[in-house]
Parts: sequence; C-alpha cells; structure tokens
Amino acid sequence: MKIIKFHKDLVPLVLNGNKTSTWRLFDDKNLSKGDLIELREFGVDTPFGYGEIISVLEKRFSELTSEDKSGHEDFESNEQMYETYSKYYSTNVGPQTKLKIIRFNLKSS
Repeated sequence: MKIIKFHKDLVPLVLNGNKTSTWRLFDDKNLSKGDLIELREFGVDTPFGYGEIISVLEKRFSELTSEDKSGHEDFESNEQMYETYSKYYSTNVGPQTKLKIIRFNLKSS
C-alpha cells in the first residue's frame, strides 16, 4: 500500500470530505488509478485514513482549470500557490512547473 502524506492543517479537510484531490510535483511512488493508499500526517507514523486513487492527471500549473482545482484547498492567488509549492518542495515553482493531480476517495478513517 502506498503512503500519501499531508500537512497537519489539511488532515481535517481530507477527513470531512472537502479535500479529495492532492497535487504532487515529484511522484517517486508512481501513483496510479486504482492504487490503495494510506493517508498520514507529516511526522506521524500512524495513518489517519485509507483511500483509493480514482484518477491521475499530469499538467503544468498554467494549465489548471477550475475543474482541476475542485476538491483541492484554495489559494488567494497564483503567486500564493507558487510560493506554497515552492516551500513544500524546496524548489522554484512557477506556471511551467509540471504537477500530478491525484483524486482519491476516502475509504475509512
């Protein structure tokens, strides 16, 4: 089972069903549709839930549509989005940066 980690402030959004999508820049796990996943908070060794990946789509940040952003936490601006992901990944993120949009269903918590 593959593990997907979330920042502490995002865990409640996953658990209440508001966050059903996560974006990843470097997919070292080769996440794919149908994968069963264990959901964890960064720095915590026990899962807060389990799920299944229902779709994976690769795009550039500049190509994101409102549909792509559905189920993901909102950003006040594109600049805030780039800054957030630059901080998450310790690299410069901008409109041409590729990301994977991973949609998932929460199976249990």
